[in-house]
Amino acid sequence: MLRILVYLRRSLKKAFDNLHNEKLKHNLLQAIPFWIGSLITGVFAVMYAKIFTWGEKLMNFILDWNAWMIFIIAPIGFVLSWWLVKEFAPYSKGSGIPQVMAAVDLANPREHKKIRNLLSLKIIILKVLSSLALIIGGGAVGREGPTIQIAGSVFRKVNEYLPEWWPKISKKNMIMTGAAAGLSAAFNTPLGGIVFAVEELSKTHINYFKTALFTAVIIAGLTAQTLAGSYLYLGYPKTSDVALTVMFPVMLVSGVSGVFASQLSVLMLKINAWKKNLKTQRAHILFLVLSALFIASLAYFVNREILGSGKEIMDRTLFSDDKHEEWYMPLFRMIGPAVSFTSGGAGGIFAPALSAGASIGSVISGWIELTPNETNVVILSGMVAFLTGITRAPFTSAIIVLEMTDRHSLIFHLMLAGMVSSIVSLMISRRSLYDALKTTYLAEIRSETALENSNKKIRQ
Repeated sequence: MLRILVYLRRSLKKAFDNLHNEKLKHNLLQAIPFWIGSLITGVFAVMYAKIFTWGEKLMNFILDWNAWMIFIIAPIGFVLSWWLVKEFAPYSKGSGIPQVMAAVDLANPREHKKIRNLLSLKIIILKVLSSLALIIGGGAVGREGPTIQIAGSVFRKVNEYLPEWWPKISKKNMIMTGAAAGLSAAFNTPLGGIVFAVEELSKTHINYFKTALFTAVIIAGLTAQTLAGSYLYLGYPKTSDVALTVMFPVMLVSGVSGVFASQLSVLMLKINAWKKNLKTQRAHILFLVLSALFIASLAYFVNREILGSGKEIMDRTLFSDDKHEEWYMPLFRMIGPAVSFTSGGAGGIFAPALSAGASIGSVISGWIELTPNETNVVILSGMVAFLTGITRAPFTSAIIVLEMTDRHSLIFHLMLAGMVSSIVSLMISRRSLYDALKTTYLAEIRSETALENSNKKIRQ
């Protein structure tokens, strides 16, 4: 009897060990695709950042050589950026975040094949080329949103290439994790990537993919740091010895930024809707040329800082004694993205939104005569507030600015800025820019699919 019990005990232990090993093997196999996607994303993010920075430097080099060249490179850049997207990858236009959001919605058994329209290798190539043409032409766009669509495309392709015997991985979790890894690598903000996935993309409980999300964000961020070095997107602005009374200008700037950001979103959506009335290619090109010449005129005759991502505005106002922008700069930093973002080319709005918020904080802090350190706090709050007004993601905006400046003591100031802007923005427009664009892309893709199916039935 004792021998039988010993035998049963050994048999159960062996079975348990085998079960444990199988579970460990299954979990490891599920984790590997996320790790591979994160490594590739980190490499791509660094390469894209270098290409984008080179494009901005080339634009400035050309304009330093001859400022009149803006009237040549702007129309060429805008038209070339639009043409590349139109001819080769229509869903590579704009930021890329609405496309990722739409892909998450399509990640279901019935519609998952439609995701290839939004996330693919062709999208990656055209995203880079189109945004490069637009930034060389003076477009006021950023690289962060495009990096998120690039990362989503990388993760989707990794998932697609898995062999049949590999444990199945949720397409939705794969895409959301890729987007978070992309944001982490683009801004070097791992917490921002996690919060972005939860606040902006996820409609499921984080427990379903938290381990993959955390590891992907870490690996992508570390890969980017290994290739580009450990860095902060902005640096360490001085914010010490700030009185509690600074909360009042913080709320003022946040409210103003929320109003302007939501109005900018409404304006861009109206321009997109109006552009649908342009039936011919000639009309589109004429619109782009006129838009480019408008921006070129403002840059040449008033201030060149309307061009590009606007990072130089953030750097100067936060880290130099020249902290106060002219009153018109917030308007310029909204006109530039409005025209560039709706051009039909590729380019993000994260960095332009941050620079617009920085310029608003800079102007208002000059009017009420704050100290340099208080001005920095108000500028950072304006950045959070304007980005919130565009994305309607206050916690993501606050965490991103917090991480890119390493100012953890300002967590309450920045969260307050995000919340005030979110409330004000909702009063003006219930839907964010990204939500509205996502709905448009989903409708277009479903309509195209229905038309293709109808044509197939007719041919049969």
